[in-house]
Amino acid sequence: MHRTAQRQKLKTKMNINFNKSDGLVPVVIQDEQTLEVLMLGYMNQEAYDKTVEENVVTFFSRSKNRLWTKGETSQNYLHVKSIDIDCDDDTLLIKVKADGPTCHTGSRSCFKTEYNQNFINQLESIIADRYENPQEGSYINKLRGKGLNKIAQKVGEEGVETVIAALAETETDLINEASDLVFHLLVLLKEKNLSLATIAKNLEGRHK
Repeated sequence: MHRTAQRQKLKTKMNINFNKSDGLVPVVIQDEQTLEVLMLGYMNQEAYDKTVEENVVTFFSRSKNRLWTKGETSQNYLHVKSIDIDCDDDTLLIKVKADGPTCHTGSRSCFKTEYNQNFINQLESIIADRYENPQEGSYINKLRGKGLNKIAQKVGEEGVETVIAALAETETDLINEASDLVFHLLVLLKEKNLSLATIAKNLEGRHK
């Protein structure tokens, strides 16, 4: 079965306007971790209801003139994490966890975007995976084994080295030291069970 073992609580009570375009609404599919846009499809009411029921994205195929569950042939299903609607009630944004490449060509996305455009978000996911599935020889796991004090110390050390590079070294040195700082900060956040989303929301609140 391709249904998720535990259903997510989705926003199902939406006043979706299926009447504007012959019963169909466009649906933007976005990776929940990297925020990369993976594809665009269309849903009618039946496809939407099936998507909510199964927590797996089902579209209405205009070429096949039938419901089409993404992954029904490739097994690369799109597991629904959240559903949001736009201000005109006629377009959906669905964040998903993809089982594999989304595009029929074998690419991760149907759009020709740079893979690393949201790599920091993906790096956060990689760090989380190392925590959940330790790998022998992994630097993250070695660092984690030394405890919170060592992880925090590394952030401090990298912060100082970043300042030194900014004041007295080359641009390449600054880029490398800043990268080390961001990496170790992500590990520290994971150690404290915090996420980039938490930091982003806090920064957004400050901006207001």
